[in-house]
Amino acid sequence: MLSYRHSYHAGNHADVLKHSILIQLLKYLAQKDKAFQVVDTHSGAGLYALDSEHATKLGEFREGIGRLWARSDLPPMLAEYVEEVRALNGEGVLQAYPGSPWLEARALREQDRLRLFELHSTDFRTLDSCFGQQGKQTMVYADDGFANLKALLPPPSRRGLTLIDPSYELREDYGRLIEVMKDALQRFPTGMYAIWYPMLAKPESRQLPARLKQLGVKNWLHAGLVVRTPGKEFAGMFGSGMFIINPPWTLAGMLSTTLPWLVGALAEESGGSFILEHESV
Repeated sequence: MLSYRHSYHAGNHADVLKHSILIQLLKYLAQKDKAFQVVDTHSGAGLYALDSEHATKLGEFREGIGRLWARSDLPPMLAEYVEEVRALNGEGVLQAYPGSPWLEARALREQDRLRLFELHSTDFRTLDSCFGQQGKQTMVYADDGFANLKALLPPPSRRGLTLIDPSYELREDYGRLIEVMKDALQRFPTGMYAIWYPMLAKPESRQLPARLKQLGVKNWLHAGLVVRTPGKEFAGMFGSGMFIINPPWTLAGMLSTTLPWLVGALAEESGGSFILEHESV
């Protein structure tokens, strides 16, 4: 049974990392006129009210986007990210946060396509009400994104991005992710894949980046942001990572300045750190 709701965590430090990178991947695809396809396998609700009961219960956005909202010294990559959030809020009070589907839909041109999957019934209804009335360009499915990805690869244009962002509330998600990626890379080896994962004490989380490297991909980038030192008194997520297959060649350079700045801005204690490693053949 699915219980995870991203509305409790929208706009937190993990979203800052994930969405600032996502925006750059979408911008890179849009540099060429040829159409591209975006598949979001675990879309969530797509839009989040930061004054809702869910968001204010934990208030995680205050330690994420909330710390960047009024800054005037943002690195270029983060300035673009905050501008996208401002497009939903205007210049005033931070009241709403865009999920990945909102950012993806904003990046589409007439020739591009977006495919959104969400299994949680409540989140699907919100997702569908926001994005389900856009005809063939954007299609929303109350279905399992893992199981349905194979039918969408390769896209007709042979250009595309797949965002894989499960909650990992099920231990099996880690193994399913690896199997899905094996199949996806056979069907569409030149596609761009962005895989988010939580940094947790559990071995499945710690081992995931190494398992992704073992898939044999030649071009990859691994970026991670640690905001607190894990310890016995804190069993939750202490950071998050993004593993990109076939990343833009410019992304590593952007992150080399962005990630150290983010550690200073978002780390909750002296234990903050970042990961940046990549390989290109």
